[in-house]
Amino acid sequence: MTTHTPTTRTTRCDVTAGRRAAPDDAHIGDIHGALGTIRLDDRTERRRLSAKLKTLLAIVGPGLIVMAGDNDAGAFATYGQAGQNYGTHLLWTILLLVPVLYVNQEMALRLGAVTGVGHARLILERFGRFWGAFSVIDLLLLNALTLVTEFIGITLAAGYLGLPKPGAVVLAAVVVIASAFTGSFRRFERIAMTLCGASLLLVPVYFMLHPATSQLARDIAVPNLPVEKGQLATVMLLVIALVGTTVAPWQLFFQQSYVIDKRITPRYLRYEKADLWIGIVIVVIGAAAMMGFTAAAFAGTHGFGRFTDAAGIATGLGHEAGRVAGVLFAIALLDASILGAFAVSLSTAYAIGDVLGLEHSLHRGVGSAKGFYAVYAGLVTGAATIVLIPGSPLGLVTEGVQTLAGVLLPSASVFLLLLCNDRQVLGPWVNGPKTNAFTAAVVGVLVTMSLVLTAAVLFPGISAAEILEILAVCALFGALAVAYSMIKRHTGAGPEPVDRTGRASWRMPPLHALSKPVMSTSRKIGMGALRAYLLVAMVLVIVKIMQAALGH
Repeated sequence: MTTHTPTTRTTRCDVTAGRRAAPDDAHIGDIHGALGTIRLDDRTERRRLSAKLKTLLAIVGPGLIVMAGDNDAGAFATYGQAGQNYGTHLLWTILLLVPVLYVNQEMALRLGAVTGVGHARLILERFGRFWGAFSVIDLLLLNALTLVTEFIGITLAAGYLGLPKPGAVVLAAVVVIASAFTGSFRRFERIAMTLCGASLLLVPVYFMLHPATSQLARDIAVPNLPVEKGQLATVMLLVIALVGTTVAPWQLFFQQSYVIDKRITPRYLRYEKADLWIGIVIVVIGAAAMMGFTAAAFAGTHGFGRFTDAAGIATGLGHEAGRVAGVLFAIALLDASILGAFAVSLSTAYAIGDVLGLEHSLHRGVGSAKGFYAVYAGLVTGAATIVLIPGSPLGLVTEGVQTLAGVLLPSASVFLLLLCNDRQVLGPWVNGPKTNAFTAAVVGVLVTMSLVLTAAVLFPGISAAEILEILAVCALFGALAVAYSMIKRHTGAGPEPVDRTGRASWRMPPLHALSKPVMSTSRKIGMGALRAYLLVAMVLVIVKIMQAALGH
């Protein structure tokens, strides 16, 4: 499906500017999507619905893949644990995370389309090695662990389906590596989108279990924490894991770099935003279905409240609704694990390519991007090897990765927010006041959640009244921050209004032409305090997971 027949060619200035900003010249050229092509010099105005649909089909991919890839092996375990242990009482978290998903990913895709530079490189260039290293190291650590969880999911699915686990892991690793090594962006995207479609196998499983629709509707609309005495830390750990598996830091790096590699420019941002919404709908459907049918399968049974792993969920589904339900779930788990391995490996390879200045594009063959493909293959091979080592603490890794992702999300969101307010980077594309206010509120909520978790780990007998006191203190600090911002705006001490004229043709200048941003003392103190606190929170999360593993 091709849209060309140009009426006006792209100016040489536009293409040259794009080349200067892009670290890899393979990022410039025609858009070769899985479902269509758009020529680089195509300036046709899309007026008819059919033309708009063809353009959307060519653009669709980055948002769909990053969202469907987020419902990976870790998500199966986390949503399944929530449903098996607490019914649908935590379903409301999914609905609340929808605007967070959209705002975070929209900022990342906007950065990619306007700058032509990957997230990791932008962070290092604009914040320097000291601050940028924190974000990049976080990403590499989390991605390596997340990739291990994908292969854990493959072993669990293979075990339920009666397949030899070592053979399944090796075959999956070969598929993941070979799919990227073709040197064809379109071929990779078609494979990835086929896997996205297979994620809808969860829908028939939902209808096989017949969850109570009225209960689901009530629990998705009304927040509720099913906490008994002494169990707050465990529930908060799971809530943060739900946040971490739904809004993972690797998504930001993947989305920005993949948009660049697909050669999407600001001209097609509205189509890419539609692509993102398609992906978000699929995430919500999959998450709600998993929590709903798992709750229905285990309600009133001996297994309720005794989550083990995704294979245990498949077994429970088989007992309740028949073997077909369990098999469909296991196939969906296998599909999700492979798709997750695609996305996480590619996210890491893109980031390392950014940082080291390697040529990194799926448009390139192995011979012209050896370092990029070596990183990709090395990550997949390493993760598969770890899973095959006898005695590896696989369950501990799966639970810990999602929670750590939730704990580290505030740091990733802060860097994203600062980049999207950098006028040298985004110019007329910088955030508006509403986006800034919402993102700042999200960071505040995430930090508050981790504070409650920290308190619950340190003081297992903490009461509901004491939790409310913590929330009240956090709300007070939030109100003071809002008041300070409003005072600055009314006194004229805030930033100058943004001139958004000429936005359609504006692109970020080459990075070397930008002046280094000056970080204020207050910002350094704030970022340093956040980083120090998150390090403490990470340690406490690990302590809590170890306690759970040891049965305390």
